[in-house]
Amino acid sequence: MRLRTAPGTAFWLALLVALTACLAAAFPRAVDRYEDAGLRRAVEQARPDRTSIEVFAPQPSMMLPPRGREDVLRPGVLAHQYAKVRAQVPRALALDPGQSTYGVRTTMDIPVPDPWLPRPTGKPAEVTLIAQAGLGAHASLARGRLPRADGDVTANTPELEAAVTVDTAKSLHIKVGSVIHAPAAGRTLPIRVTGIVTPHDPQGAYWSTHPILRSPSLIREPAPSLDMHWLGALLIAPEAAPLLLATPGSPEPYWQLAPSEQTLRARDTPALRSALASLEAGPALQRVRLEIDGPVTELSEITGRTDVLTDLDEILIAYDRFRGEVAPLVAVAASGTGTVAVVVLLMAGGLTADRRRSELALLRARGASLRGLTARLFAETAVVAVPAGALGLAAALVTVPEGRLPYAIAAAVAVTAVTCAALPLRAVAAHRAVRVHTGREDISSVRPSRRRTVVELTLLALAAGAVESLRRRGTSGASDDLVSLAPVLVGVIAALVLVRLYPLPLRVLARPAARLRGALAHLSLARAGRTSASAVLPLLALLTALTTAAFGGSVLAGVQEARDHAALLAVGADARVETATPLPSGLPERLRRSPGVSGLSAVSVTYDAKPEDGAVSVPLAGVNPADYAALSSRTGIGAFPADRLRKLRKGTAGGTTPALASTATARTYGTRPFPVLLPDGSSLTVRITGVLDRTSAVTGPDFLVVNREALSPETARPTTLLLTGKDLDGAALRRAAPEAASVHLRSEERERYVDSPLQTGAEGVYATAVAAGTGYALLALLLSLLRSAPERTALLARLRTMGLTRAAGRRLLILESLPQAILAALGGTLTGWATIRLLSPGIDLTAIALPSAEPSSAASELRTDTLSLAIPATAVLLLAVGMGIGQAWWSGRRGSVRELRAGDAR
Repeated sequence: MRLRTAPGTAFWLALLVALTACLAAAFPRAVDRYEDAGLRRAVEQARPDRTSIEVFAPQPSMMLPPRGREDVLRPGVLAHQYAKVRAQVPRALALDPGQSTYGVRTTMDIPVPDPWLPRPTGKPAEVTLIAQAGLGAHASLARGRLPRADGDVTANTPELEAAVTVDTAKSLHIKVGSVIHAPAAGRTLPIRVTGIVTPHDPQGAYWSTHPILRSPSLIREPAPSLDMHWLGALLIAPEAAPLLLATPGSPEPYWQLAPSEQTLRARDTPALRSALASLEAGPALQRVRLEIDGPVTELSEITGRTDVLTDLDEILIAYDRFRGEVAPLVAVAASGTGTVAVVVLLMAGGLTADRRRSELALLRARGASLRGLTARLFAETAVVAVPAGALGLAAALVTVPEGRLPYAIAAAVAVTAVTCAALPLRAVAAHRAVRVHTGREDISSVRPSRRRTVVELTLLALAAGAVESLRRRGTSGASDDLVSLAPVLVGVIAALVLVRLYPLPLRVLARPAARLRGALAHLSLARAGRTSASAVLPLLALLTALTTAAFGGSVLAGVQEARDHAALLAVGADARVETATPLPSGLPERLRRSPGVSGLSAVSVTYDAKPEDGAVSVPLAGVNPADYAALSSRTGIGAFPADRLRKLRKGTAGGTTPALASTATARTYGTRPFPVLLPDGSSLTVRITGVLDRTSAVTGPDFLVVNREALSPETARPTTLLLTGKDLDGAALRRAAPEAASVHLRSEERERYVDSPLQTGAEGVYATAVAAGTGYALLALLLSLLRSAPERTALLARLRTMGLTRAAGRRLLILESLPQAILAALGGTLTGWATIRLLSPGIDLTAIALPSAEPSSAASELRTDTLSLAIPATAVLLLAVGMGIGQAWWSGRRGSVRELRAGDAR
């Protein structure tokens, strides 16, 4: 019945519930998705030599008979132990069986005297022998065949077959049929290379847990020695592992476990860390040792026991720390959007109860009980809200297919429950007592109750506490929900203040409007002042929504600004061309004429300038005063007046050259003159006359900047060019620059400042918060205007019978809706600005803006973004004006007969 009598209201309510349920259900799944992707990216970026779990046992005891020592290394025994080791891994740690393996390897590198192997400095090459299971499944033959072991291999077997990877063969000049001679017990062991293999997945854990397996290394001896030698791996058959006992390589059995990256989930990191701790030094390690070593004996205490090593726990700890920095910022956005959604849902219920006030009062007068009335209204709302909530949940599941389902269902159910309960609870509160006529309840006549005052003061205290806590501790300490609610609480308090102040400007404007010749201004202000007291809910929804949108937009703008600034600090300008040697003399002029270049400063940078006794080197930049001052002014990096460097002439102040210095350098050398020795043998005496926080030419805490004319001709030749301009062409700059020059663009540097799905996910949450805040603000205004649309239409019809023109009708509806819209727009803008100013000391955007490994010279603070304040507020005003124009046009097309009928319910 209700759907037939008010289909428009039911449609808008269903749309509101569906969109809100979709947002609420999608949020936890979206967080799960980007957090899981961030964990997988962190593990993927870490090399397998850090993520793999290595279980290794000591070499067979010398107390065992020779046959017993050989049997310990045979593949059948190792495979059986491999199965037992995998069975002891805690369930929380899923393994990748395709990349996990086992085998035997030498723990000491074996020098080989063959003269045909490369010797960069004359030192013989060294090899490590590895018998790893599964070689045929993880590599394809490029040439030859895989190594074999015929018969029962023992430590006395006379020769050995091996294979090498294509990289090892290329670097060590190994061919199929080559024989490498390794020392053995009292003899020389010939190792014949039978095949060269190509790894299927060189970056996988099978090949990269020990990179030497696939690629040789050029080993440098510790200083002061200058010797180097090659180290490569020879891959032998697993059945030949007992022969390694005859070599001096101290072979050991090992079991290599690769975690499954695709099954890693961020919510499981505590269980994963617990599982790894158990494997490294806990009950799981004890069980592994029992399976491999057997019971503890005096012999095992002497020879050593099986151990487990991995850096995966460190990766998880670093990821948890990074996620802990991002999560509070996301919680702020989620809390604000969630609060706005709840306010709008309650507002919808309140407006419906106010629209049906006469109907509900009549039902109560005819004997309807509160319980029966509540059940009826709940059922009426549920008929619309439950299908809409289910539709929103389904849309969320389709949009975000990954993540936890129970959380999504709970969020959608909560939205539906709030919607179903809002109208009955509001109706029960308004109709506890049976009344036929309630008197005037417009916003100008109703006085706030004591209970409302207490609630408002409580919210004020909570908001003050949340703001102070956020300013003191920052988001890193925002573990409680109250701190996360700080921005939206500020918006709620501002809304409550504006609601109390709303009648005042109407009364002030009504007096001069009454003296005007026309009646439109006076009539519109009078109707705005007689708005129902329940209309304060749209104002509350509008302000909280606008505050949330402004805060979220400022966060996104702050993230972009932080990345731009970090890229500028890294490059020093919009583009940088530098070499270790002086640049060609004509290059600056050629680049100055390049497309997009608006400014260029040539700088000679010397990194080996040695002040005073020469114990410490300080970078010294020789610059052209006018060009470099203009560059510093445009970039905002260490700006200074050009006159300060124009005075840098030889022979001033007793032969000293004034210089600009960093804070650290100025603290070290003070303002006294001191000599600086340059690499070409020349020197100059400088006096620090100015201090800069940083400068474009040099990165780092120490630097000196002098006039290039004070340097010797050799040192004064430019080595670095700093360019400014828009849309610089990197390809053109690289073509013009010498081959030895490195070209860095600010735009290219900025592109690498997002290295984790955690950051992109957090940005997505804030973008959604901005869109949702703006959308809820518009929806709140739309529902408010729709609530009063029948009354305005009837008023317009009556006034037209008295001679009101259509143009005057349009102006009346616009003027009537403007006071609330203007108050909301101005209040939302001011509240958003105040919120950002209040909370900016506690909001650090570095975790979202910059890579996790990027050193930050300063925190990326939140700053006010004008567009984020202006766009939502302007949209609210435009919607209010558009609704007034649209309603006036529509009522004019329909005519006035229906609205003039006596007794029609409005």
